[in-house]
Amino acid sequence: MVENNTDWLSKLAPPHAPTPAGWWPPAPGWWALALILLIISGIIIYRNSRHKTHLSRIALRELKQLESTSINDVQLASELEHLMRRYALAIYGREYVANLSGDTWLAFIASHGAKEMTGEAGKSFLCAAYGSQVKTDRTQWLQGARNFLRRY
Repeated sequence: MVENNTDWLSKLAPPHAPTPAGWWPPAPGWWALALILLIISGIIIYRNSRHKTHLSRIALRELKQLESTSINDVQLASELEHLMRRYALAIYGREYVANLSGDTWLAFIASHGAKEMTGEAGKSFLCAAYGSQVKTDRTQWLQGARNFLRRY
């Protein structure tokens, strides 16, 4: 016959919880999610830069057409100003560019590549763009516009 020993419960090991799971290394699902997010952000950055380059090419093509036409200086200044403003709105955003005018507009385009538009050349550019007959700096205007449009 088997002895009935009630002391056997005291001989068992004390209860303990398993060690908690660490945060590193992450599970394969987290690695996959990180890789997907990295690929998506890369695609977005690539498309954004490609879009800006595409806009720059279009604007430079339009500038070349303006150079090849024989229009007076007032019309040229007006067309250049419209081209540069449309480009700036597309690249830098309406909330940043739309309220710029006069000296602040000239300072903006000069700080973004059109150094030729500073001083008298810039002032004559704006006066001519809005219909005044002024001493023209046609070559400086065109070079300034080209540098501004090539920024990207």
